[in-house]
Amino acid sequence: MKQGFYNVLLLNSTYEPIKILNWKRAITLYFKGKVEILSDYQATIRSENLIMNLPSVIKLHNYVRIRYLNKVKFTKENIFIRDGFRCAYCNNVFPKNMLTLDHVIPSSKGGHRNWENIVTACMPCNINKGNRTPEQAKMTLHIKPKKPQILPYITDIINYKHIPEDWQQYLYY
Repeated sequence: MKQGFYNVLLLNSTYEPIKILNWKRAITLYFKGKVEILSDYQATIRSENLIMNLPSVIKLHNYVRIRYLNKVKFTKENIFIRDGFRCAYCNNVFPKNMLTLDHVIPSSKGGHRNWENIVTACMPCNINKGNRTPEQAKMTLHIKPKKPQILPYITDIINYKHIPEDWQQYLYY
């Protein structure tokens, strides 16, 4: 595995998962004295004066209060994460750069820009649907849009494609 693909699970001081970091950010936090390394990968990094294993799980020394636990920010990225990078119409998974946001009920027909009316759509499906409702376009809506109950980055951790064995004891799923 290349070094660029090593990710690190960041835990609060209470051992609650906060987010996934890249290994460079994790090492920066370590050398700033903000975290301790709980486990590491067998891969190493080297400099002129140092050889160390890449961290796998790190824990903050000080507790960080996670604000707005029930208030998930309405952003394009969070909608993509909520929908699993899956088109709501063809139900296929796409890379982020091939996705758009779609109003289920078009704004010209009274639809609002909120969690309950916006879904992820691939470009061809969004173009095909146009300024119509899914029923008018004869398209099936595979995703029921709703406001997420937990922060998307926690969902991102839970849905992470390959959860390293070292992470599993800290995830409650």
